[in-house]
Amino acid sequence: MTISRETAINVTLALILLAMPFLALQLGKPFYVTLATRMAILGLAAVGLNLALGLGGLVSFGHAAFFGVGGYAAGILASHAFAGQPLNLGLFALPGTNQMLVVWSVAVLAGGLLAAAIGVISLRTSGVYFIMITLAFAQMTYYFAISWPAYGGEDGLSITIRNVVPGINTLIPINYFLVCYALLLTALLIFALIRGSRFGAALQASRQNKLRVASIGIAPFRIGLVAFIISGMITALSGALYADLNRFVSPSMLSWHMSGELIIIVVLGGVGRLWGPVAGAMLFVVFEFVLGGLTERWQFFLGLALLAVVLFARGGLVGFLAGRMRHG
Repeated sequence: MTISRETAINVTLALILLAMPFLALQLGKPFYVTLATRMAILGLAAVGLNLALGLGGLVSFGHAAFFGVGGYAAGILASHAFAGQPLNLGLFALPGTNQMLVVWSVAVLAGGLLAAAIGVISLRTSGVYFIMITLAFAQMTYYFAISWPAYGGEDGLSITIRNVVPGINTLIPINYFLVCYALLLTALLIFALIRGSRFGAALQASRQNKLRVASIGIAPFRIGLVAFIISGMITALSGALYADLNRFVSPSMLSWHMSGELIIIVVLGGVGRLWGPVAGAMLFVVFEFVLGGLTERWQFFLGLALLAVVLFARGGLVGFLAGRMRHG
């Protein structure tokens, strides 16, 4: 009964998010299409974090590194496409492009490689040490971006030309929303498949007790590393989409504030819940837009909401609405 209730909530969230931009256009409020797109992109980033945090118990405070790397991949490729100059990578040159399929591939690859490098080191620790080492790596990428004048340094990098998808005019806001929404659904499907697989079961068992998992011949480190890499790849993809939405890439995408926001989004919606990250992203954007228009201190009220969730609704918004649920 409770499972069907959560499924109904998930479907309702999916329909609300899908209907928002169309309703906004009918009401003559095109700006709300951008808000819905922002919800979808932040939801996608949080899905990536939820894979590591919700299934693997990996409290990463450095996912902004993957988010920002994805954004810079989009911005750098677009800038070289506009200038007509290839990107020199030492051993080979990568031509600039405004093709989103190529940009997404590069962003996902860059996010995966960075996640592998960070994960190999950070996953050898646990608890607060894991939190701090992921934060340290994220701050390293942040300061590297600030000190990289070729791509704007601390001023950021503007995307002069809009990246495109073959056959889709992404300059039309509703079209770009649908692209982001489709990628969000794809990421949620990947999350659901992983959670229901033997790999997902081993990952969740490793979160509970690494020694018991190791005693039956499963390597917790390898499982955690694979999950961390997939998590980084999904978050990097959202970063590329976010850069295209704003037509701008900023070092702030790499800051610890961004990592904190992603954790808040996951906790608000429900850690480990399928649509929890999306619910959290929708709630976060509503707080940011509605309360942000009333006061500069809107984060205070966001903090109160987060405190209420932690104290009274451990399952987040989705868990609170669905009631207590049996897993298995």
